Amino acid sequence: MTRSRLTLVAPLALALAACGSSQQQTTAAAPATTTTPGGCRSVTPPPAEQRHGTKPTTSLDPSKTYDVTVRTNCGSFVIRLAVKTSPQTTASFVALARAGYFDRTVFHRIVPGFIIQGGDPTGSGTGDPGYKTVDPPPPDTQYTFGTVAMAKTQTEAPGTSGSQFFVVTGADAGLPAEYAVLGAVVAGIPVVRRIGKLGDPTTEQPTETVELERATVRVR
Repeated sequence: MTRSRLTLVAPLALALAACGSSQQQTTAAAPATTTTPGGCRSVTPPPAEQRHGTKPTTSLDPSKTYDVTVRTNCGSFVIRLAVKTSPQTTASFVALARAGYFDRTVFHRIVPGFIIQGGDPTGSGTGDPGYKTVDPPPPDTQYTFGTVAMAKTQTEAPGTSGSQFFVVTGADAGLPAEYAVLGAVVAGIPVVRRIGKLGDPTTEQPTETVELERATVRVR
């Protein structure tokens, strides 16, 4: 298993323009937004780069609810973190999100009916923050639609994770209980479904650029 700016024109400038011989006032049109065939906002692919993070030394407060909003050019969705099930994984994910580690990265792997995968600033599928955490999932864990878990290599121990995560877009991914559970999508399901269609099932590569523009954490 392996982002718009509003430009204001000064009133004086408008007045001077209106004093022309034609007495015709013009207004500037806002830039048009281009939509991709997949229904997302067209964006320029962000640069691939290696990034590093700092491994947190404390866990999150299990009595609180942590929601991470993932904003993309296809819309936003919200992940509710499984703090009690995966204390090290969730603490790391929150630390990375707050540090901007995920901002301007892409979903580098999209397999329709299976998963969408991101969290790698290099976009290669091999990047990580320079450290690992381990939270073995419960033996009865099932990776059903909307489940969010952490990717790992086949040789790594169950529950090992860096920064790469995946969202299950099929009814059941049919994976063994080896991937640390990050949480579940609790809002923005249509966005997840939209992104989940933008991949080539043969190559597992995106058919469009899907950018994770920003990840923000809300605590309640």
